[in-house]
Amino acid sequence: MLKVHNCEFIISAVEEAGYPEADRFEVTLLGRSNVGKSTFINKFCKRKNLVFTSSKPGKTVTLNFFNVNEDLRFVDVPGYGYAKVSKKQREEFGKMIEEYLVTRTTLKLAILLVDFKVGPTEDDLLMYQFLKFHEIPVLIIATKKDKVKNSIQHKTQVAILEKLQLSVDDTFYAYSAESNKDMEKIHDIVEELIK
Repeated sequence: MLKVHNCEFIISAVEEAGYPEADRFEVTLLGRSNVGKSTFINKFCKRKNLVFTSSKPGKTVTLNFFNVNEDLRFVDVPGYGYAKVSKKQREEFGKMIEEYLVTRTTLKLAILLVDFKVGPTEDDLLMYQFLKFHEIPVLIIATKKDKVKNSIQHKTQVAILEKLQLSVDDTFYAYSAESNKDMEKIHDIVEELIK
């Protein structure tokens, strides 16, 4: 089982020249703005303020690298789909993220976060298809499960899975940061997928 005992921010970058040394496996976190990437990283690392969380979406504008233990690294990228970001900035974000996803040889897994209540957006579907095209292993985590009544959670999950049309080798998990009771299961899934 993956036991997280140390997490630290190491560097931000906007291009390959600024990436840290490719000396460990990397897991990148993708999702639309305000889907809960920062909260997820904090919960995964058992740290309250490792990543700054904001009520205003669109705060992440660089690739942010975090060392996890001695042999793993998380890479947080700007969220997509935020309407108040200019078209030029969206294009720059897109190029920055694509360069990382396509060129980084140590990238072992992409965690695609989708909103359990909202369901996969068009941008989520495009990102999923991009990852599949480039043969990047993907774990889909539906965040904010607690925002949906227990009585309709199963129905909501079925609808999400139908919309995503996942490949048989993909893993899906619905998660609530409020309870955080399933984080150890997610630790196990990540460990298994990066082996």
